[in-house]
Amino acid sequence: MPRYRITIEYDGTPFSGWQVQPAAPSVQGALARALERLTGVRPMVTGAGRTDAGVHATGQVAHFDLDKDWNPAKIRDALNFYLRPDPIAVIECAAVEPTFDARRSAVQRSYLYRLLVRRAPPVLDRHRVWWLPVALDADAMHHAAQTLIGRHDFTTFRAAGCQAKSPLRTLDRLDVSRAGDEIHVVAQARSFLHNQVRSLVGTLRLAGDGRLSAEDVRAALDAKDRARCGPVAPPDGLYLTRVDY
Repeated sequence: MPRYRITIEYDGTPFSGWQVQPAAPSVQGALARALERLTGVRPMVTGAGRTDAGVHATGQVAHFDLDKDWNPAKIRDALNFYLRPDPIAVIECAAVEPTFDARRSAVQRSYLYRLLVRRAPPVLDRHRVWWLPVALDADAMHHAAQTLIGRHDFTTFRAAGCQAKSPLRTLDRLDVSRAGDEIHVVAQARSFLHNQVRSLVGTLRLAGDGRLSAEDVRAALDAKDRARCGPVAPPDGLYLTRVDY
């Protein structure tokens, strides 16, 4: 059966997340329904990352199998037609080898977290940033973030219900920078634990307002204790931006 890879952009606000759930709208479900309207068959759509409710994507990748050959450009355009009015767009579509797996073949995933740091609330970016009407020190956040780079037990920074077999992960990049009124956190790793990025951002926020030092953040990591994590950042500001293979 021919296999196809798509790159997807979506606003996660109205969805329960990527994964299909009973009686709740999902990105995976919307794509499967659109494919069924195009082909008459509802295939399994496998995504590179199972984003949570409210999390967005500018570079999510997925694959699916069809029972015959299709022109990839036709698949892209037809899916974008059938997906309306859902806030999902298929940016690219390509035929790939049957061995390609959007989740298992990935070698790196990149996330961006956007914090809006100003007194006025967001209007155009409502539900797309974490609004904090307080001053934050981006340099202090970046300094603290560097203590987390490398392979560690990230028990402190994963959801209590995380189903991963091991808390060990290798964090390749965790950069914090200022962009006007925003602070951007970029995280890169082959794979992440459930809520890991949002947990890291929530803790780094405490470093940004002076409540934690870089040494405190590292001590929280070493404690391997979920209670040492800062408040988990909301999903609004998180974006899956790129998946590398």
